Amino acid sequence: MTTLEQMGQNAKQAARFLLTAGELKNKALLAIADALIENSEDIVKANDIDIKTARENGTRESLIDRLTLTKTRIEGMADGVRQVAALQDPTGVVLSGSTRPNGLRIEKVRVPMGVIGIIYEARPNVTSDAAALCLKSGNAVILRGGKEAINSNKCIADIMRAAIEKAGLPKDCIALVEDTSRASSVELMQLSDYLDVLIPRGSASLINAVVENSKVPVIETGVGNCHVYVDDSADINMAADIIFNAKTSRPSVCNAIETILVHKDIAEAALPKIKEKLDEKDVTLRCCERSAKILSGVENAVEEDWYKEYGDYILAVKIVDSIDEAIAHIAKYSSGHSECIVTKDYANSQKFTDEVDSAAVYVNASTRFTDGGEFGLGAEIGISTQKLHARGPMGLNELTSMKFVIRGNGQIR
Repeated sequence: MTTLEQMGQNAKQAARFLLTAGELKNKALLAIADALIENSEDIVKANDIDIKTARENGTRESLIDRLTLTKTRIEGMADGVRQVAALQDPTGVVLSGSTRPNGLRIEKVRVPMGVIGIIYEARPNVTSDAAALCLKSGNAVILRGGKEAINSNKCIADIMRAAIEKAGLPKDCIALVEDTSRASSVELMQLSDYLDVLIPRGSASLINAVVENSKVPVIETGVGNCHVYVDDSADINMAADIIFNAKTSRPSVCNAIETILVHKDIAEAALPKIKEKLDEKDVTLRCCERSAKILSGVENAVEEDWYKEYGDYILAVKIVDSIDEAIAHIAKYSSGHSECIVTKDYANSQKFTDEVDSAAVYVNASTRFTDGGEFGLGAEIGISTQKLHARGPMGLNELTSMKFVIRGNGQIR
């Protein structure tokens, strides 16, 4: 097995090749897409092993759903790679330019970061999404998935490496750390001689561990404690539909909601309709004292519930006295991912979008749209909840840096 240091050296060399790869990157991406489809049966077989192990370990079904690959999902992965290939290459773009009084021409140019490390859990589709985005933006990538999906990830990585090598790129543009021990994770965090940035995707504990232990610069991605606030002027049916979609379409993903806040003046009318809709998926409601008096068959919420990313069919419910209280609650408990207001009041919608400090703020739409594909970015590397240097869905531009190119004719200082 290749050591991590050797993997880093190989990736560094591959990154230099990518600086001048041009259209070869698109050729390699299309080769990856074709290879994923051609080898879908092998991927499903590898994935079946991971699913069997997960069930034997008592993994809950919502997480098994994140782990599962079907032929349809593999086709979606391949389509995502093709979409990335069709996007404009972000590298080499001149962002600004000026000529100084001394005649120097100064341009700010978008360039690859170099070598990107990604530590992630459970979702094997991240393997192809991340590789595609890194490749298109001119970066080599070292992937380190969790043990839950190791067979799936290894199969997908082997397929991609073979495909890009056949297309004319170094296979080490994409690498997978096959050792899923904690030691390998820590070692990757220390690989500052080779990695230019490290991106964790997964649970709060994973992200915190990377932030606290990494010697490599880190971009934090999204723990998703997301909210929907139902304003006093809201269309109740719209609110119920948005909440149902945002909670139940895929409860394990980071853009699913975890708490609803309902204005006191609409609570008695809205909450029973919202619960009736959520009952279709047997969603457990953990309610504040006031909302528990309106609804039956619910659990009592405790302080911890307002902080939780459940990743499951569980939803916290709180009645608030005003939009200001709703915004204050979000400011205190939100992870800064995605929030929504359902309202007919334009002034309140503007107040909400102005004052809620999260990566994505919605008016009358499900938080489930916080996604690179849905935002027109192609596949995403993750949802950044920090402010330096990327925020929200991270597409190609967020995987680049800048450099200054200065042209002169003999000027000296």
